[in-house]
Amino acid sequence: MTAGSTGRIIDGPEDLAEGVAWLAARCPRMASALDQVGPLPLRRSPEGFAQLLSAIVSQQVSVASANAIWGRLESAGMTAPERVSAAAEDDLRALGLSRQKARYARALAGAGIDFAALGAMPDESVIAELVRVPGIGRWTAEIYAMFSLGRADVFAANDLALQESARLLYGLAERPGERALREMAGDWSPWRAVAARTLWAYYRLAKQREGIR
Repeated sequence: MTAGSTGRIIDGPEDLAEGVAWLAARCPRMASALDQVGPLPLRRSPEGFAQLLSAIVSQQVSVASANAIWGRLESAGMTAPERVSAAAEDDLRALGLSRQKARYARALAGAGIDFAALGAMPDESVIAELVRVPGIGRWTAEIYAMFSLGRADVFAANDLALQESARLLYGLAERPGERALREMAGDWSPWRAVAARTLWAYYRLAKQREGIR
């Protein structure tokens, strides 16, 4: 695991294990959840255009729907910026994207993001760089930072599965909103991305369905 201006990086299982041990020692509720869910998945993804496009596809749809749409895009070869830029909006919609997401996909393809440079930026700089692209909000940017860049202290507080999982695990009267969950997540720094993995795993256990692709 490297550190510096980018903060802690989750590169492999040993990094994840370090975060799990810290989190379990920090919070009894997290320790209980970790005991119940078993080993956490590493969830590292490649960097680049396809991963951001995949995150856009996943916005506000079920995991099953996102997987189906992504499968059609892959089969059609629509996971490279050149192909997406050359495609008509109707072509993208025929593969399952909404009109809005088709426009977002084309905007991403033309954004000229320097993906190599993102890897050297601090977390908030990464997020600021990504959210300037239409269709990429903070949730999408945080998912990319966590899974493609391995950032250990990023947390997608606007994720509904994380909010619901936190409600269940902490016995809250109602699901916390983004601000409340982000405040809760402050206690899990510098391993907030491990806390997110724990909550997604707990959501899967409690709800018997996936909360994240």
